[in-house]
Amino acid sequence: MTKKEFRKLAESKIIILDGATGSNLQKEGLQPGLCPEQWMVDNKEKVIDLQFKYLEAGTDILFAPTFTSNRIKLSEYGKEEYMEYYNRELVGLSKKAIEVFRQKTGNQRKIYIAGDITMTGRMVAPHGNMPFEELINVYKEQISVLLTAGVDLFVIETMMSLQECRAALLAVHELCDLPVMVSLTYQENNRTLYGTDPVTAVTVLQAMGADAVGVNCSVGPDKLHDMIRQMKEIAYVPVMAKPNAGIPYLKDGKTVFPMNKDEFAKEMAILVDCGAGIIGGCCGTTPEHIGQTVKAVKDKKVPEIKIGHYRALATEKNTVPIDLNGRFMVVGERINPTGKKDLQASLLKGDLSIVVGMAVEQISRGADFLDINVGMGGIDEKEIMAKAVEEVTKAVDVPLLIDTSNPEAMEAALRIYPGRAMINSVSLEKEKIDKILPLAKKYGAMFILLPLSDAGLPKDKEEKKRIIHEILDRAYELGLTREDIIVDGLVNTVGANPRAALDALETIRYCKNELGIGTIIGLSNISFGLPARGNINSTFLAFAIQAGLTMAIANPSQELLMNTVLAADLLLGKEGAAQRYIENVRELNIQQAVSESKASDKSGIKKDNVISELKTDDKKPAEKNEGQDYSSLMDEGKYEIYKAVLKGNKKDIINLVNKELDKKTLPGDIIDNILIPAINEVGRLFDSQKYFLPQLIAGAEAMKLAIDYLEPMLTKENGSAKNKGTVIIATVSGDIHDIGKNLVALMLKNYGYRVIDLGKDVPTESIIKEAKKESADIIALSALMTTTMVEMENVIKKAKEEGLKAKIIVGGAVITEQYAREIGADGYAPDAGTAPELIKSLLESKN
Repeated sequence: MTKKEFRKLAESKIIILDGATGSNLQKEGLQPGLCPEQWMVDNKEKVIDLQFKYLEAGTDILFAPTFTSNRIKLSEYGKEEYMEYYNRELVGLSKKAIEVFRQKTGNQRKIYIAGDITMTGRMVAPHGNMPFEELINVYKEQISVLLTAGVDLFVIETMMSLQECRAALLAVHELCDLPVMVSLTYQENNRTLYGTDPVTAVTVLQAMGADAVGVNCSVGPDKLHDMIRQMKEIAYVPVMAKPNAGIPYLKDGKTVFPMNKDEFAKEMAILVDCGAGIIGGCCGTTPEHIGQTVKAVKDKKVPEIKIGHYRALATEKNTVPIDLNGRFMVVGERINPTGKKDLQASLLKGDLSIVVGMAVEQISRGADFLDINVGMGGIDEKEIMAKAVEEVTKAVDVPLLIDTSNPEAMEAALRIYPGRAMINSVSLEKEKIDKILPLAKKYGAMFILLPLSDAGLPKDKEEKKRIIHEILDRAYELGLTREDIIVDGLVNTVGANPRAALDALETIRYCKNELGIGTIIGLSNISFGLPARGNINSTFLAFAIQAGLTMAIANPSQELLMNTVLAADLLLGKEGAAQRYIENVRELNIQQAVSESKASDKSGIKKDNVISELKTDDKKPAEKNEGQDYSSLMDEGKYEIYKAVLKGNKKDIINLVNKELDKKTLPGDIIDNILIPAINEVGRLFDSQKYFLPQLIAGAEAMKLAIDYLEPMLTKENGSAKNKGTVIIATVSGDIHDIGKNLVALMLKNYGYRVIDLGKDVPTESIIKEAKKESADIIALSALMTTTMVEMENVIKKAKEEGLKAKIIVGGAVITEQYAREIGADGYAPDAGTAPELIKSLLESKN
């Protein structure tokens, strides 16, 4: 199947996918804890029969049951050496199901087989220990076998990490040109466990060449209306929806999905109206659900697929739209070693702390994007650029412009960037047009079009236009569109060329009004060699914004410049400009503020607090919130430790702790008065959805380093390390997921609890035996699957039978507070951030 065939199919009909595999095969005897691939190979007829029924129901694309057949997932059963065998056999079962369908029904309609790929369960760097390239290679291993087995297309589904989606998508694209559908699973807050929202997922993945993007699993179709509408609003590929048959609950010890086929089909028809053109079912759905859905949508209009692209940049968690008629945007220029001796020295040592500091400072001053340039002699630019992108991405949540003329460094940065970046820049110079422009297409990046050629600067405006159009033509040939491009106005110094400003303004107007393309300038070039450059820069900027300039590369610390941006948007009547001006305008200096105050007094207008102190005091937590008291952290050293936990700074935290110890601060005081408040704040930020799983993990791991370092000193100080209680923690029998459980264990250790981690897929008997042996105060149980959550009730019953006094708490993606009450748990922790406080309250009530 070609990409064109897939697109034509999606434009001609509502594509019907299959329904659940796992929950239906469990009814046929697939037990939790067994290797599903081995069970399917041993029970081929049951798999073929299920897929035959989906084909009878009207399925157009059948998912080969290769969902978890990657090397890492199979290693959890000790079956990794059978990876090739399982993938070949399971694709063969889908082919056999199609053959049986045609023989039995005589129906020869076209049916496609999708190679099914999902997450590995390992966290990718920098938040986990899986290198990005290794992850790509794991996917390539499986994809290579699926290609040999003869799949028609690929589906990457039930993903939680956008970066893992990118890895799988790159793996497919680097091996073949078959169509690829990508879908993520979202929580009820409309974000994945890693913090990605649906708009960001669509923005990044469609730009990278995904042929359809959507949502699967998650919740029932009745909860997806707004999500599908949001996706459809910005999608120029088909939108896919494959939800569960509602949110499951427990009945008579069994997991039950509440939506019958009629309810499900009715809601799926609504999702088609919302914009979903590719539909099917996930957990709890049956061939009857799919069959009824086919009937419900047979007269529905096929959702129209937009032409063109979506003009936006994105991080892993947020999308920043670029509107040619919207607010003006500033690209922070300071991360550039030219003329900066301190930055040069740090880069030579491989130290990126100054880079990160510049990033944070520029965002605090109002930058919308950041330009990253590390080009200088004496370093490996490819290596340092990749590291800089990784560190800045961890520190701030704004999109990046990758600024290098080195194609290898450019690709290294774009490859690991977990969102949609911009290339700065592509000119008509052969090296750039031939090597860097294709990277924009491969990695879904926007790019800055720089009107230069191998001959140098254009001689006149006509040559400039010719170069612009020649680069545009090359970009369009690759499949890029005008929404992927920002043209550099190519500003020269007005000191040498009196028409420099006028020529740049003409280019800006031409690109916006004639071509419908955004523009950018390097602002400071206009005033080079002249005195009082700020006046020239800000005045020219106002002219350029009025002419239609989209963004500028500038220093956001220059208050006159930033005020000009705010004032220009205000005077041009842009949406929200008045509020932005009021909230962000800065006093230029104290003398000016005093003068304005005197002038207002003479006019009879009372002006209170004219002089405002707007400097950021880095000794105060940037995350300060009402009701919190940071007075004990006003000492700079203490706050630096606190901040290291908040930012997940594992590299520096031990050094910072040592500096505090040198001041004779007791180890116990560092833990109780600095580290614990810091991790509490990390948990609060996580609960309020300002932090997501990667930040929570990073903060917990930074704190763990400090705790592990201080623990031996606590023993010397107090005779023994303080133990607040013993916790037995485990993922229940049949469940092999442990990311959430591992994080809870890490958090509890940080809080001073003695934690005994039994691992995943732990039999009930083992949990009870260990709890008895260790006189556990708490038993913490985790489950991520609806089919294994029932095992929690067995543990609770067994604990009561054995007379254990330990309190039992439960948690996991499928667990709710209501379910916890139903099975008799003593408590429910929705996430790792809340678990320590829950345990503390339970132990206090116990005592």
